[in-house]
Amino acid sequence: MPPLDPTPGGARASRPTLTLIDRVTGALVGAAVGDALGGPVEGCSPEQIAERHGGRVRGVVGPWHGDEWRTARPIAPYHKGDGHITDDTLMTHALVRVYATVRDHLDAYAIADHLVPDLITTPRWIPELEADALPLQRLFLAEKWLVARLHYGHVDPREAGAGNIVNCGAAMYMAPVGLVNAANPAGAYAEALDVAGAHQSSYGREAAGVFAAAVAAACSPGATPTSVIDTCLALAKDGTRAAIEAVAEVACGYDEFEPALVPLRTAVAPFDTVGPDYRAPSLGARRPSRLHAIEELPVALAMLLIADGDYRQAVLGSVNYGRDCDSTATMSGAIAGALHGAAPVPEDWSATVSRASRLDLHAPATTLAEVTREVFAKDRARRRAHESAFTALTDDAE
Repeated sequence: MPPLDPTPGGARASRPTLTLIDRVTGALVGAAVGDALGGPVEGCSPEQIAERHGGRVRGVVGPWHGDEWRTARPIAPYHKGDGHITDDTLMTHALVRVYATVRDHLDAYAIADHLVPDLITTPRWIPELEADALPLQRLFLAEKWLVARLHYGHVDPREAGAGNIVNCGAAMYMAPVGLVNAANPAGAYAEALDVAGAHQSSYGREAAGVFAAAVAAACSPGATPTSVIDTCLALAKDGTRAAIEAVAEVACGYDEFEPALVPLRTAVAPFDTVGPDYRAPSLGARRPSRLHAIEELPVALAMLLIADGDYRQAVLGSVNYGRDCDSTATMSGAIAGALHGAAPVPEDWSATVSRASRLDLHAPATTLAEVTREVFAKDRARRRAHESAFTALTDDAE
């Protein structure tokens, strides 16, 4: 597939350049709001969503099962809806706190040394539980794996992700890695692969790297949805690359998400192991493979293309796609936010999510932007030291 946008920045290259804090805020606020909008319809099909809500979801909605949310699904007694963020945002903000502690690039050992203790030692307000609790108690089994393997099993952090079910669990919270590596997608990709090695393997780990790269690429001045996709295609490997290419080809034929919902699912289905019924995964679901991909990231990128980067439309398309739509909307929201900042995020959405989740959506962005500047300064000093040493080597050789 040829590059979707051979001219970096495309037609929007002349728009005013956003600052670092603008893009970091846009990405983190955008991700949290997308997460909250997608939560109440997670696991459902587009048809079920439309039937339940009398049409497409257009903003914050209540729980799928109304007042019976505690007992309707005993395996997941969570208050999804009404502006409550889910584990995607809990994990994203936890990773921001790790960056705030380390104040440098992260690796798999940082996950073992800092993220895991954060999940198991400090109670926090969990909106879906409507109580203070350890974040661990809200996480899905694939994320609890981090604690079992690293805290109790003392597995080498670089290999701890092996054996876990392969899903989007690591990818869903990798936006901070992309932001710390703003405008350096190759660096974001490499760092996210290292970080995600403690959590995931195979195409789950690959998706984490590509999502971080997408966020980093979106931070580049003059970036467009097509330049972001081109960057992803240049870095992605195996089934992940093929899935992104397949959905991008479909997305280029649409400028609204509604008619694209079924074609996108058809395009990504050959790469998705879960199968047609999201609530009843196939026997081959979530197993390592070089041929497959998670569904959420390719669909999020496709929605970004269809919406031409518009935050509202990219997120609503992700939400109404259904299936694991809180994670899909988290990803599309983060990338759209990195492209355009927080201003396009509807204020009524962000205010509702902040109030309902008892969460300051802007504070993590302020913290991460400060850390990102510090990390860049350290990178520059390390690069100059390397240049000096290498120059001395070549001078001696001459």
